[in-house]
Amino acid sequence: MEKMMIVEDDMKIAEYLGSYIKKYGYEVVIAKDFERIMDTFRDMQPKLVLLDINLPSYDGYYWCRQIRKESICPVIFISARTGEMDQVMALENGGDDFITKPFHPDIVMAKIRSQLRRAYGEYAVQLEERKLVEEGLNLYPERLELRFENRMTQLTKKESDIIESLMERYPRVAGRQDLLAKLWDDHAYVDENTLNVNITRVRKKFQEIGIEDAVETVRGAGYRLKMTWKEGQG
Repeated sequence: MEKMMIVEDDMKIAEYLGSYIKKYGYEVVIAKDFERIMDTFRDMQPKLVLLDINLPSYDGYYWCRQIRKESICPVIFISARTGEMDQVMALENGGDDFITKPFHPDIVMAKIRSQLRRAYGEYAVQLEERKLVEEGLNLYPERLELRFENRMTQLTKKESDIIESLMERYPRVAGRQDLLAKLWDDHAYVDENTLNVNITRVRKKFQEIGIEDAVETVRGAGYRLKMTWKEGQG
């Protein structure tokens, strides 16, 4: 039975969500100690987290960042905040989707199923760790690590997804719409500047492992991986 974790300080909402999700055969744990969220997360090892933004002590952005240090499990923010920047912040801090309150429970279930398919469906029967290799560049999507020679940098889930797309498509161009579709379910409603911000962060990650100018912008099309380090070897 797959486990879901709900982090919501309004217990009426949390219990309503929990009871509805249980009807579909999932196990649900509702966080009660809002200063020990990660302890609950580690004990439970959920397949997905539903996370509010406004929480006691630390907000949902903070807890999502902590989760991302240890796990790539889907995180869906559920919040009464409706501003575009709140949604951007949720995605930038490692969230996979965003649902505004008030919500319909069927929408929540559809989002949950979508994220579970995306995170686990394609690789459900795969036992070995995935690893992408291109000219000495090594990406470990399940560890959120990028390695080159003796250097390593830690990635966010979004950064890992972008680099994975670039490596899979090399030497072809990874289209902007393709990247948006891979990163966000409702990509039609995501400001394209959000993708630009993530690409900038990906470039900095390459720089951290000693690779400059790793991502080329192809105007009107998208982005392409540049084998600048290969050229340097010659």
